[in-house]
Amino acid sequence: MKRRFAGLQETDSANTMQDGIFLVRVQKVEYRWHAQKPFYILRLCVIEPKELFGKMISGRLYCTSKALWKLGWFLRDFLYDPDLLSREEIDEKALFGLRGVVKVSHTTLNSRSWLNFDGFAPASQWEELSSASVSKPTAGVA
Repeated sequence: MKRRFAGLQETDSANTMQDGIFLVRVQKVEYRWHAQKPFYILRLCVIEPKELFGKMISGRLYCTSKALWKLGWFLRDFLYDPDLLSREEIDEKALFGLRGVVKVSHTTLNSRSWLNFDGFAPASQWEELSSASVSKPTAGVA
């Protein structure tokens, strides 16, 4: 028996998202409990650059006490509801559609490539950040 799965070809490692800076919209957020490292899986849809419009970026944001600073950075820069943030509550439905800038890179560990969220910025800074990344190569940028 044969089965057809639309999008299966896009899972090829040659088609993975490149390192760089992207203007994105939150498509989906899922909490995953893990005894040592609970995390959120973020699925972000690329808005800019135009040639990558519609591509998806998926990665993890950990919720451990050491990693909460990064989760907070993401929430503040993507303009998450300040009232919910002040009550230390995350409503996954309230995250849907939020926009912002994300810097991603990849790390290889045990022959597997992992996507890292290296930084976040408000969507209003896209023009400034995208022009700076074009004038400088992204390799070696901290």
